[in-house]
Amino acid sequence: MQSPVSYKIVASPNIARAALWRPSIGLALVSLLGFGLLYSLAGTGLGRGLFPAQATGSIVSVEGRAIGSALVAQPFADARYFQPRPSAANYDPMATAGSNQSRGNPDLRRRIDQARVAVAARDGIAPADVPADLITQSGGGLDPHVSPRGAEVQIARVAGARGLPPSTVAELVRRNTESPQLGMLGEPRVNVLRLNLALDALPSAAQQAQ
Repeated sequence: MQSPVSYKIVASPNIARAALWRPSIGLALVSLLGFGLLYSLAGTGLGRGLFPAQATGSIVSVEGRAIGSALVAQPFADARYFQPRPSAANYDPMATAGSNQSRGNPDLRRRIDQARVAVAARDGIAPADVPADLITQSGGGLDPHVSPRGAEVQIARVAGARGLPPSTVAELVRRNTESPQLGMLGEPRVNVLRLNLALDALPSAAQQAQ
């Protein structure tokens, strides 16, 4: 009597390779679609829904025309406006950076000394009274704020250029001074762009005299 014949099923190499690739491809697709697309869309939609202004760059508009961002400093050449901090990036949002110079760097010391003299002459104050934030650059080079003291030393110049009482400009600075976040994070600060817009919204000296 012949013994039963046993058969051994050997999987095709192609089938084995397909079995190995299938979960890898599936995981890649889930990761790309889930985290690369759906997560991004959900985050963007949630941000636009909850924080529409911040999600679009905190753009500041006047009469429907965008004039800047509340988060990005920009220079003001006219003496009628408050000036922001100096910028190592030349106020270019695409080149945001600090100077990366150490405190002992002679070039940094020279630049600060020159800036102190220039700010003192511009605002009619003693060099020793120039606030540090008006002569130093922020880490990103685009800090939109100055300290309350940095705004106060500019009041006389701005008021004189606009023909306004210094007390009027000082009150405007006070109203535009932001408190620390949650009452404890950061320092009091003044957004230069918003302050200058508030200045432009004031009646002119001629209108106030009428």
